[in-house]
Amino acid sequence: MKRFKIQLLTMLLGILSLSACASCTTENHEQLTEGVKEEIPNEEQPKEEIENKDKDMDYSRFPLSDGQNGQAPTIRLNSGYNMPIIGLGTYSLTGDVCVNSVKSAIKAGFRKIDTAHMYGNEVEVGRGVRESGVAREEIFVATKIYPTQYDNPEAAIEECLRKLDLGYVDLMLLHHPGTNDVKAYKAMEKYVREGKIRSIGVSCYYIKEIDDFIKKVDIKPVLVQNEIHPYYQDLEVVPHIQSLGIAVEAWYPLGGRGHQKELLSDPVLTDIARKHGKSVAQIILRWDLQRGVVVIPGSSNPDHMKENISIFDFELSAEDMERIKALNRNEKHDWY
Repeated sequence: MKRFKIQLLTMLLGILSLSACASCTTENHEQLTEGVKEEIPNEEQPKEEIENKDKDMDYSRFPLSDGQNGQAPTIRLNSGYNMPIIGLGTYSLTGDVCVNSVKSAIKAGFRKIDTAHMYGNEVEVGRGVRESGVAREEIFVATKIYPTQYDNPEAAIEECLRKLDLGYVDLMLLHHPGTNDVKAYKAMEKYVREGKIRSIGVSCYYIKEIDDFIKKVDIKPVLVQNEIHPYYQDLEVVPHIQSLGIAVEAWYPLGGRGHQKELLSDPVLTDIARKHGKSVAQIILRWDLQRGVVVIPGSSNPDHMKENISIFDFELSAEDMERIKALNRNEKHDWY
């Protein structure tokens, strides 16, 4: 009987010991797990956490105080990727001029380059990025496929990837609405899932176009690129697109073909520029950013590039913004 009591007591002590060890192991595991969570960098956070942060992004207000001349701040797209709010437009740049312009822009601090199939310079843009001396992942490259390519979008996307030769595309847009645009966009969605395109969007889509379009696709566009300048301000379109959680970008921010001279000599803009000690181009670009509109001014002149990205040491007043708003003529300078 005595021996039985001793055995029973030994068993009870053993059970208590194992329970204590299990509790200790669980506690240690929880502490270790918490430590690992703290060390996970932002880019490796679970996708649902990134999406929750993106829902708080106000695309009508950019973090302009985070920028400095020669270094534009970024915004978080609804895809979870960051994009600079100033880029180099490459329309009309070809051959070595294009290559050197891309390299000069990157040297000046640009980290976003915009091209398109129709520009005929994707090869040169890719070469400029590769030869810039800056790591590929630091450069945000955007391109577009054209409506004539919508019938066979996979071939168009593959052609773009081959010409740029950068491994992946940061942003691909539909150049403007057209037959089979939904089909083309769904092909782009497939390449997003494969990791060959990071973000997708559209160009020349206004209120009706974008409202109809997003009902037919699975991945919401991250950006809409439209003609926007002081004479064509898209006063209703811009806030509508922003309210959908989509960024807005201006092509022709300085007026476009055949109209730039008139815009850059506008008396109101000239007066505001004189007051701030800036160029008219700088005033226009700053006006865009204060409206929450991304800009991609084109240039092959390194001095102009430096000027275009040096707009973070001043701010337009409410009065300045109202004076520029009054310049709106609803005057489009291109056909779409």
